Order: sequence, then structure tokens, then C-alpha cells
Amino acid sequence: MSRIGRHPVAIPAGVTVEIAEKNVVTVKGPKGTLVRELPVEMEIKKEGEEVIVTRPNDLKKMKSLHGLTRTLINNMVIGVTEGYEKVLEVNGVGYRASKSGNKLTLNLGYSHPVEMEDPEGIETVLDGQNKIIVKGISKEKVGQYAAEIRDKRRPEPYKGKGIKYQLFRTDVDASGRLRYEQEFRGGAEGFCDADLLLVAAG
Repeated sequence: MSRIGRHPVAIPAGVTVEIAEKNVVTVKGPKGTLVRELPVEMEIKKEGEEVIVTRPNDLKKMKSLHGLTRTLINNMVIGVTEGYEKVLEVNGVGYRASKSGNKLTLNLGYSHPVEMEDPEGIETVLDGQNKIIVKGISKEKVGQYAAEIRDKRRPEPYKGKGIKYQLFRTDVDASGRLRYEQEFRGGAEGFCDADLLLVAAG
């Protein structure tokens, strides 16, 4: 079995999971409700306080879908209980962020401010003028909106001007290279070379 897919997904207190036809899974919790249609090839069933995912055969595609399906359900459970957040840093002289209602305004050295509106289910919170926290219950939507904000001015690799993901040191790997990860609750994410160079240089 898939090393990820074989693990059951625990259902914490205060969370309900409903499985409908065509593998439409609804997860309700303290922070909200998520609905997702999952691959119909997988068998998803609820046993007590756990969700079990099984696959029909050992074909390569089925193995991939097995782990993916289990991970998506687990992400939904984490989202409605803890939520997800991603932190961005705005670096540069005169670069800053401000918020009015659900409108995020970025001053990034252009001739005009960049305005962005928070998508449904996503909230941006400012910590000062140079730190943006993207929050939500959907891991995909949080990551997507954070990437869209960062794309407005990606960090350049020399002085670090621009918007970068906040990284934190986690460990030193076997080669002696420092490892850094994005601050993303619920799991570590990848990062670009520019982000890593800026942290390593600092």
C-alpha cells in the first residue's frame, strides 16, 4: 500500500466528515466547511473516528491517487480545525503594505500602488507595514493567493528588494548545508533559490 495512503485520517472532536456519491467529501469544523470531489477510483469510508482510503489495484496511477486522496482529506481536516497561514515579507526602501477593509495596497517602487482584493475565504493580516500574513482554511487557496502577492514584485537576489516568503532555519543536512522552510502551518513547502540566497546571505 501507499506509505501515505495507508494511514487513516483521524477525525478530531468538533469535526464531522460526510462522504456522498462520487466521493464528494464534506468536512465541517470550528473554522468553517470545505467540500471537495475526490477521485472516484478510490474507496473512501468512515470507520468510527477515522477516515480510511483504499485503492482498487496496484497500478502506478492508483498508487499516486491513493496517497493524494488521503492527503487532501487530511488537509481539509487541518484546515477546518487549525487553519493555514503563510507569511510574506516586504523588503525595500519605501516598500510597504497597507490594508483597508478587504483591499490590500502594496507600494513596491512602481509609479502606482498595487491593489489586491482578498478572495472569498481568504484573509490578509498585516504585522506592521512589512509583513503580510495570508490566512484561510483551504491550503491551496492560501498558497495560491500568497504566490499572487509575491508575483507583484519577486525578490531580486542581490539586495533582496521585493516580496519574499518568510523562511526559518530547520536543520543542517548531511552535506552541512543549512535547510530552510517556508512558514506554512500544516506542512513544509518548497522555496525558490532567490529566497534561499537572501536568507543564507543574511
